[in-house]
Formats: sequence, structure tokens, C-alpha cells
Amino acid sequence: MKHLLLALCAAAAFGLPSASAAQEEPIRAVIEAQIKAFEADDFDTAFTYASPTIQGMFGNARNFGTMVKSGYPMVWRPDNLRFLALEERNGRLYQDVMVRDLEGALHILEYQMQEGEKGWKINGVNIRRATEGTA
Repeated sequence: MKHLLLALCAAAAFGLPSASAAQEEPIRAVIEAQIKAFEADDFDTAFTYASPTIQGMFGNARNFGTMVKSGYPMVWRPDNLRFLALEERNGRLYQDVMVRDLEGALHILEYQMQEGEKGWKINGVNIRRATEGTA
């Protein structure tokens, strides 16, 4: 009994893998695939990674591509990117990504993810922070 209690305390202290941790790789794969499609100007493919809600907002891949090019140039043409924390809040998963744009500025983006019948989709991206320079 003492060993069981000790094991439970250790698990609580060090954390157990959560459902969100199990989803980390497939979520990152979706984000990377969409960014690769943007880099190739393949907006039709990039549009397939958007959730039905986002697809409904823009109607077609062309409108979606225009929005990304003008509103999210760091996603359309990133210099590099690094995945940060995957967080669960109010039953939703959010993946933070640090992106360096072609001018050297760093941006922290928050991807809201939505799981559906065909896997994970991107349900929105918020720019959480942008910094100037080449930190």
C-alpha cells in the first residue's frame, strides 16, 4: 500500500501523459503540411487542412490564400518555425508555434485545433506576439 501511494505521488509530481500529449505529433504534422502547401503556393491543399468553420468563412481556396498572404505572411513564407507548447483549455487544444519571418522577426502563433472524422484541422490562428530583430 505504501508503495502504491508513493507511485501515485510520483506520477502526480512528474505528470502522466495526457490526451493532448498523445495528439502532439498528428497536430504538428497537420500544421507543417499546411505550411509546406503555403510555401508551394498550393492553396487548394492548404485549404484542406482548415476546419469546416474556416472553410465556410472563406468559401474557397483562392479567398483563403489571399487572406493568408495578406494577414499571415509569416505563415505563407516562413524562414523557420519551432513548435512550442500544446495546451488544453476548456476542452480545446492549442498549439503554439514560433515562426521567424523572412525579415528576421519572431512571431508566436497560437493554432486552435479541431478534431473531426478525418483527423485534425486548423480552426484558427491567433498572433500572440511578434518581436523585431533576430533574437
